Amino acid sequence: MNSVIDSAVVMPDVQSSTDLRHIPIERVGIRGVRHPMLVAGGDGQPLPTIGQWELTVALPAHEKGTHMSRFVALLEKSRTTALTPALFCDLAREMLPLLNAQKGDITVHFPYFINKTAPMSGVTSLMDYELTWVARAAENGVAFELSVLVPVTSLCPCSKAISEYGAHNQRSHVTVTVALDDLSSLDIDGLIRSIEKEGSSELWGLLKRTDEKYVTERAYENPKFVEDLVRDVAGQVRKLPGLTSYRVQAENFESIHNHSAYAVVEG
Repeated sequence: MNSVIDSAVVMPDVQSSTDLRHIPIERVGIRGVRHPMLVAGGDGQPLPTIGQWELTVALPAHEKGTHMSRFVALLEKSRTTALTPALFCDLAREMLPLLNAQKGDITVHFPYFINKTAPMSGVTSLMDYELTWVARAAENGVAFELSVLVPVTSLCPCSKAISEYGAHNQRSHVTVTVALDDLSSLDIDGLIRSIEKEGSSELWGLLKRTDEKYVTERAYENPKFVEDLVRDVAGQVRKLPGLTSYRVQAENFESIHNHSAYAVVEG
């Protein structure tokens, strides 16, 4: 026996052996996998990024184990494809026969970048956001869920009302999670922009002095409580085509307290 092929023939496939405990496993697979990926940007061009992946399948009671290496092989195969939500769902579909499974989930967290133009100077810079895609595949189809974390500025209406000059503001994280049954019209860049505009002011990666003046005054003229943030963002999210459910969270990292203000709207 001198060849790799001969060795593979005689090696036992322990994972495929029968398990006698008769306990099914809901999810088994790999997580915490950091792997390069391409995402189709808003302009259709491939956007390189790094994904934090979790891939799992359901394991029947009679099977001892799953084939962990096949998850990584699936990631390697998709590494040069610019993924859209629809192609991401196709990846989950492909995983089931590869692992001989009836259902399985794929989750990936990754930074997503949009090129933004400063409001007064016109300088351009990249702004980053945190995205999460989840695809839950079964024999009858794939359910898709998107989460996006968008940082904005919020300025306290109460502080403005009671102060003779100035008002306290803070950076806020708005996290929107949506389940959609129609991915054909999903515009991630458009969704992010619709969330940003509901803050007291949006953020940019690069600002000149004229821009700083603009965003400071913009926030002062547009004060919002955390309650205002979630309600206003929810009003935008409800317009999404194919929406089946949503969750809007806002956390204000308070500048005059050592705690956050927090609110959630679900629908």
